[in-house]
Amino acid sequence: MQQFPENSESSIEAAAARWLASRDRGMTATEQDGYLQWLSENTDHGTAVARLEKDWKALDQLSQWRPTHSLQPNPDLLAPRHKRSWRWSFWLAAAASIAIAGILLWPHANAQSRQHQAIIHPGPERMVLEDGSIVELNAGAKVEVNFNPEERRVQLVCGEAHFSVAKNAKRPFIVSANKFAVRAVGTAFSVSVDQEAVSVLVTDGKVRLDESETETQADHPAVVLRELSQLIAGQRAVISIASRALTDPPAALPALQVCDVTPAEIDRALSWKGLRLEFVDMPLGDVIAEFNRYNGKQLVITDAKTAHVVVGGNFRADNVDSFVRLLDTCFGVGAQIRGNQIVLHRLP
Repeated sequence: MQQFPENSESSIEAAAARWLASRDRGMTATEQDGYLQWLSENTDHGTAVARLEKDWKALDQLSQWRPTHSLQPNPDLLAPRHKRSWRWSFWLAAAASIAIAGILLWPHANAQSRQHQAIIHPGPERMVLEDGSIVELNAGAKVEVNFNPEERRVQLVCGEAHFSVAKNAKRPFIVSANKFAVRAVGTAFSVSVDQEAVSVLVTDGKVRLDESETETQADHPAVVLRELSQLIAGQRAVISIASRALTDPPAALPALQVCDVTPAEIDRALSWKGLRLEFVDMPLGDVIAEFNRYNGKQLVITDAKTAHVVVGGNFRADNVDSFVRLLDTCFGVGAQIRGNQIVLHRLP
């Protein structure tokens, strides 16, 4: 995911400018999630984006100036607009600048002339294995399944996959990638492999990370597993393959990094998973009706004004919490938990 750090060389304003540039060219789903996370980290982020948006809109007015007519632009081009329209223009600029996943809010009157549309984007390839375990394959990923009475083994040949493992303590579930193996009983995790590294992200339960070695015993080769680490939910391990190969002689142990990850980081890492819903200028009431089709946690609107807010964007169908955070952070729509419902309402 694209990141714009804030340090002595990259201020909040510089990061805001880069996010705006990404938004204007069109953000990927991962970038959209990152943009939401960045906005939620500091209230100054949204302020900086809104300020830049306002300045850029003012400069855009200079496009009407032609040097052939005069050497100086007409001062009226940058003159403030009539006070009556300032309130709407400010909120539209703010909404456009801090919208996540392309969300824009417009006055309800504009919705009548716009096309209302909900587009369903299918999720990744999904495999249900004979034991009930589920494998979701990111684009380009390939697996080979080899089950026997003692163990359930899946070889991740290339790419990235997420595994939701059915519990069976007598038959461990093992995912092999390169020379490494992830062993689980009943848990959920993702594994990715390429020429540089093997990465494991645990989203539920715990796993054991092993390295396989070939040893000769009584003139017969045998595969021996050496435990490298145990991971629990909310942890990621990255094994560098390339750095180990560069040492002479090769390092006895692979370069292994284990770190904790936040729920937001997990959401971004797995943004490729699941069904996605795209809305084109739809009232919020219709949008939440679509969300409610795919989630046990139901969204409810308490008033017509909130239901008429027009929304557009691309979202994971199972990521209701992220969508609710967006409404709260950017557009003054609060939320209250009532049992299995999330009640949305305009904030005073």
